[in-house]
Amino acid sequence: MPPPAETTQPEAFKDWFNPTLYREIADQLASVCPAFDRKQFLQLTLEGLESRSLMERLRQTPVAAHAALPGSYAEKLQVLEKLAARSDHNFVGIWFAEFAGRYGTDDPTRALAAMRHFTQFGSAEFAIRPYIQNDPKTTLATLLKWTRDDNEHVRRLASEGSRPRLPWGLRLGFLVEDPSPTRPILEALKADPSLYVRKSVANHLNDIAKDHPNYVVALVRDWDRDNPLTAWIVKRGLRTLVKNGHPAALELMGAGQAPKLDVATFTAAPTRLTLGTPLQLEAELRSTSRKTQQLIVDYIVHYVKANGSTSPKVFKWKELSLAPGETLSLRKRQTIQDFSTRRHYAGHHRIELQINGQILARTGFDLRR
Repeated sequence: MPPPAETTQPEAFKDWFNPTLYREIADQLASVCPAFDRKQFLQLTLEGLESRSLMERLRQTPVAAHAALPGSYAEKLQVLEKLAARSDHNFVGIWFAEFAGRYGTDDPTRALAAMRHFTQFGSAEFAIRPYIQNDPKTTLATLLKWTRDDNEHVRRLASEGSRPRLPWGLRLGFLVEDPSPTRPILEALKADPSLYVRKSVANHLNDIAKDHPNYVVALVRDWDRDNPLTAWIVKRGLRTLVKNGHPAALELMGAGQAPKLDVATFTAAPTRLTLGTPLQLEAELRSTSRKTQQLIVDYIVHYVKANGSTSPKVFKWKELSLAPGETLSLRKRQTIQDFSTRRHYAGHHRIELQINGQILARTGFDLRR
């Protein structure tokens, strides 16, 4: 659900929380709670707005609502429950769950129930993490119950909220060290009918794989990968391990054997380019095996950094079966340009052809800015 990492976010993302939106929220709160202090809410949200990042704006919203709404925590939740269903922007709607989590620490049972409700209108994936951190036994048991919920948003929260390394969320250090407490949640959702939920389960596995690759491989090896829903999760959950050439992960994907190939060509053109120029990669492969081979073809670009060193990034190219003696030509076009998540620097960029985790050929290009 989150946009790209906050440190590199485009300006437009933080402007989701803008003066017009805050005035709309104020009007809506006033319509369901006549005692709501509209002036105080707008003062707390609009003063200093320009200096706040997206997440700071998101988290300031419940602070302002709490100050401007009368009554107890439970009474304020009742007001927000009436308002949440009117939210038409899933990310903006996260603030309802943030309210429930921030101000419900003295009433965790009510707070968890509120987060279950509000996650249907945004997400409680950030708000629930301090509760997991402070009382893992109770909160994870609650999340496990939610894996059986009829609502896909609630089931997704069970997985997404307990990811060890959720982007922008509180890092759950104890789960980074030992991921086993969330295993029952993943087991319960490993064939979920909702793609929304399956994406979360796969990302949860990918999180764990960064610290415990062998644990993840052993876990999914026991799953029924003949089930297409489960197979989809496994493939996506192992994606980083496959890119990194992890032998057991490649084996599970049917590409554990060393490729028997002749690489006739592997070229990058043009060899000298400037930002905005398309780069054309071409490879010609010929099987030297007597058997059909399952191949996972990737390419690795070693991007030049500001200090002159390089940083590799693996890109997916193609997955295929190659018959004995068959020749295959591959082409890939990629425009070299700056993004919010990557700035390019001048220098020689090495490119490697990786097949089934092995580097079989190299080429490159020189970038001039």
